[in-house]
Amino acid sequence: MKSINKILNICSTLPKNTRLISTTSSNLNADDGWFSKLLVRRIEPTKESHSRMLSDKEIVYALHTHNIRPDSVDKYLKNYKTSVEFVESRKADLGCELVGSWTVSVGDMDQALHLWRYVGGFEKIDKAKILFRENPDYRALEKERGNFVRSRHLQYLLAFSFWPNGEPRQPNNIYEIRSYSLKPGTMIEWGNNWARGLTYRRAQNEAFAGYFSQIGRLYNVHHIWCYKNLQARRETRESTWRNPGWDECVAYTVPLIREMHCRILEPTEFSPTQ
Repeated sequence: MKSINKILNICSTLPKNTRLISTTSSNLNADDGWFSKLLVRRIEPTKESHSRMLSDKEIVYALHTHNIRPDSVDKYLKNYKTSVEFVESRKADLGCELVGSWTVSVGDMDQALHLWRYVGGFEKIDKAKILFRENPDYRALEKERGNFVRSRHLQYLLAFSFWPNGEPRQPNNIYEIRSYSLKPGTMIEWGNNWARGLTYRRAQNEAFAGYFSQIGRLYNVHHIWCYKNLQARRETRESTWRNPGWDECVAYTVPLIREMHCRILEPTEFSPTQ
């Protein structure tokens, strides 16, 4: 009870705009239990956007999520491969390139994810949209693709500056995309803690890329990891928990999350990263 009163007394002295996040403190006794995870951190006002502080806004990523009709997966993949070839043949004009293309093997089944990179920001995206709309061949491909999908979703993302930038991997790998819905106003805290947390995930080179949303579902974060197989994923994750400090990273970030889920991905034959 003394521990509870100690924390409550501390909290009662804080300014109204102080945010509490999960952390640890050596000043609290070991018997404080989960209350020792509460520590005050003031988030100072800033005139700079959070996205500018966390990323390079001149490179924008488009994450296309397509839910495919179960009886049309092969037709869909053939169509999308043709679309990728179309874009690659006009790369100089469109200013975009495919980073990765995957189908979901565990999680939301009959789903495909395609991640595109636009160097030049939203100006390049605006120009590409016009070129796509005015090209009859591309419009025909999109119209045909509509017969194979149940629904689609598009997010424009920025990359966290402290993550790897999604360079192509050699065959054969599986990927895991862990998607988080954060509480509004917590993106800087997330970035600060994960910038440290990634230092505990370097041994197996499993970190592929990390992004946060700009347009679409907001306060969404996507972390993409690369493993040889599911067993390698298990061993890598268990090894990470033995690293001193990783548990604190998790303790800091869990209170920032509203919802999370993961999907296991397999690269398509036309994906640049395998």
